[in-house]
Amino acid sequence: MKRKIGWAVAAVVFIIIIGFLVSRSRKTLSVELTGVVQQGDFEILVTVTGELQAMNSENVMGPAELRSGVFRFGDYKIQDLVVEGTVVDSGDIVAVLDKSTAGNSLLDVEDAIEQAESRCLTTQLDTTMTLQGLRDGLLNKTFEVEEAEIKLEQSKFEPPATIRQAEINLDKSKRALEQAYSNYTLQVQKSKANMGDAQLNLTRQQRKREEMLTVLSKFTIRAPKKGMVIYFREWSGQKRKIGSSINPWDLTVATLPDLSVMISKTYVNEIDISKVKKGQKVRLGVDAFPDKKFTGETIYVADIGEQLANTDAKVFEVQIKVNESDPIMRPSMTTGNTIVINTLYNVKYIPIDAVYSQDSIPFVYSSHHVKKVVLLGESNENQIVVDQGLEEGEKVYLSIPENSETWKLTGKELIPLIKERQLQQKKEKEERDKKAEEEKKRRQQRGNPPPSPASTKPSH
Repeated sequence: MKRKIGWAVAAVVFIIIIGFLVSRSRKTLSVELTGVVQQGDFEILVTVTGELQAMNSENVMGPAELRSGVFRFGDYKIQDLVVEGTVVDSGDIVAVLDKSTAGNSLLDVEDAIEQAESRCLTTQLDTTMTLQGLRDGLLNKTFEVEEAEIKLEQSKFEPPATIRQAEINLDKSKRALEQAYSNYTLQVQKSKANMGDAQLNLTRQQRKREEMLTVLSKFTIRAPKKGMVIYFREWSGQKRKIGSSINPWDLTVATLPDLSVMISKTYVNEIDISKVKKGQKVRLGVDAFPDKKFTGETIYVADIGEQLANTDAKVFEVQIKVNESDPIMRPSMTTGNTIVINTLYNVKYIPIDAVYSQDSIPFVYSSHHVKKVVLLGESNENQIVVDQGLEEGEKVYLSIPENSETWKLTGKELIPLIKERQLQQKKEKEERDKKAEEEKKRRQQRGNPPPSPASTKPSH
């Protein structure tokens, strides 16, 4: 019995200790969840992840004849491709295309050549036999004329009727001979045309075979210059590799980038894109080398958003030129980009977590148990500028304090200014959206995608 009482007392003491520790923990947490109004220079930043690409590069292309020649229809698989990152010299083999599809077409042409040769031979034999028959007929007609002339000569002492009949027979023989000559001439012309057609068809098929053999020899694709091979990114974002296909409208197999000038290609969400402009300064870091720091400048901001694969949000492409050149930088490396949108000097700012809102009116929980309406300005990812409503050094709460519903609300005189600013921001957003929609329609009507200064495809 005494043992049970002892355990009960120990349990009660344990619960009291735990309650005390939790109470202290909450008090400590309450103290930690506060911030202070600071005054000084304030940077408005947009931080995004990007991917390094060469600003300029030369494409390694499949045979240009695929665009207009006998193989212009169909896709052709990449049978072999050097390892990405391989440094090649001019003329080195980069890739080999699968010849099976083209080889079948070549076999069809070979069959067509055999048929054309057979047709030439048949036409030649038919022509020889036909003309030989016509020549025999001409010879017979000539003999018939001679016979008619002899009979007319022999009938000169015969009665007039007999002589007239001989004359008619001679005239018929001569006309038959003339008709035979005419038929022979026409048949010669026809035979020449038939032979010409047969020979032309044969020549056409032979020329097609030669063209195919020339193109097939180019299925072994060589580097146009010295450089590092980087796999080409398709519009879907997938890299073109062994087993991928090229077609007459997209012959690029790989790229040879100029690594002396690099860009970071990134995508900014539709909330922040209105802040990003061409020519803004950027601080960059390469994830693989965190100790290395670089600078850059935005050189391209897309006018029209796009939806990346496996995402619902609209994003806008932004390209950042890296000012420095460093051998550690390679295409496809991931970069962290901090775009400096603006710098405000000598302003007051607080943690963005300290701002709350009621009926679209922002306020903060300040010291002395007061809720203060604040007129806010620009913001970055963690902090926001306070134009009016707070003083430097004033404490603000980052979480809702206890019994805050009883706190007094001050700064109501700022509400008209807040609503006026919100209305102005709404109008500016509507104007931006309207301009973007008009630009999108114009480009769709022209069938023209937005220009991009980088020669390589965007990576998604």
